[in-house]
Amino acid sequence: MSTGRYEITLSSLPLQIFLYFNGCFLPCFFVVECLIFVYKGTTLPYPYASLAAEIVLLILYAAVESCRLFIGAKGNLTQRKLPLLVALGLSLPILFGYLFLLLWQTYVLRLEVILVAVGIALLGFQILFSLVTIWAFLRQDSVP
Repeated sequence: MSTGRYEITLSSLPLQIFLYFNGCFLPCFFVVECLIFVYKGTTLPYPYASLAAEIVLLILYAAVESCRLFIGAKGNLTQRKLPLLVALGLSLPILFGYLFLLLWQTYVLRLEVILVAVGIALLGFQILFSLVTIWAFLRQDSVP
């Protein structure tokens, strides 16, 4: 039985699309980076401590990114502000992870520059669409 009220869907399709594509990009990025670290470790004079630290940072990046994508998708689909804000907050460590891989690694290959550029572009669009979606959620809450 209808009560005469209607519910407006505010979840963002562009945000969900970028979260989905980043969910596909993450495993590919992780596997390619692992293979690149194997290549670097066998062919380049890589300090063992630096290699181990960079691999640990890559694993931490993948864990935080998968949590961020899950929380962001759930927040968008359930139209809740707090999960989207948490996902937005987790974007900062992800950005630093990308910057580390791009600027502060011992050796940076051209393939890594391309992969990180794609990752930063996806992250930038997700941040933009997350802010727009949070703003839409806040605006809807203020409407009586």
